[in-house]
Amino acid sequence: MQKERLNIDSIPTLGLALSVGVKAGRLVFCSGMAPLDAEGNLVGVGDIARQTEQTLDNLEKVLAAGGAGFEDVVKTTVFVTDARHFQTVNDIYARRFGKAPPARSTVQVGMMHPDLMIEIEAIAVVEDAA
Repeated sequence: MQKERLNIDSIPTLGLALSVGVKAGRLVFCSGMAPLDAEGNLVGVGDIARQTEQTLDNLEKVLAAGGAGFEDVVKTTVFVTDARHFQTVNDIYARRFGKAPPARSTVQVGMMHPDLMIEIEAIAVVEDAA
């Protein structure tokens, strides 16, 4: 199976050993997206709504690079640092994914950066090119 590494200039990897996404056949695997801008700056310090929007914006870019969109996502894992933010995250997530959201796990975790409040990874399936 052919694999394509997806790296996007506007989504920095901060020197980490990773691709922001990998397309393998019809599957698109998105690394955990964080609320970073194109320069690698954390967006929305202390603001879970802003961080969630930026994280989903970044996820959308990776999906698009793999030929997918939110409608093609079959599974996400959402990592949050505080379960009290769940409703805010869920409301934004529901708006962005629409009426047919994917399977999802949401986990409360500690993050690698003290101001990082959310990270989201995803798996999508794209249609065969006919």
